[in-house]
Amino acid sequence: SPLHDIPLWADRATRVANMVVEVPRWSNAKMEISLSEPLNPIRQDVKKGALRFVSNVFPHHGYIWNYGALPQTWEDPRHVDSDTGARGDNDPIDVIEIGERVASRGDVIKVKILGTLALIDEGETDW
Repeated sequence: SPLHDIPLWADRATRVANMVVEVPRWSNAKMEISLSEPLNPIRQDVKKGALRFVSNVFPHHGYIWNYGALPQTWEDPRHVDSDTGARGDNDPIDVIEIGERVASRGDVIKVKILGTLALIDEGETDW
């Protein structure tokens, strides 16, 4: 399972984390770790019966960075975040890797956490 079997920290002493790539740079199929299936495969997200895609950011195609999740994390929908006033979105914490590499879906890459940004997406906290 990309969620349960990969440690969050690649090197805790230097604060280097592992990231599971869900949407590689320059691609736009919105993929996510499935929390409802055994072994948590990475599947294309579906909303209102339709496959989801990331919008292009002209002149680029898809995400301009590698996008994914931090393993061993989860935003609890029962918990109201003190900073946003909203409940968690029931997903792992999102992360982007802003380097130059083009990763592949499912790659585990080491990332240095530079900061955080809280979003409220459809009334839910999305870190």
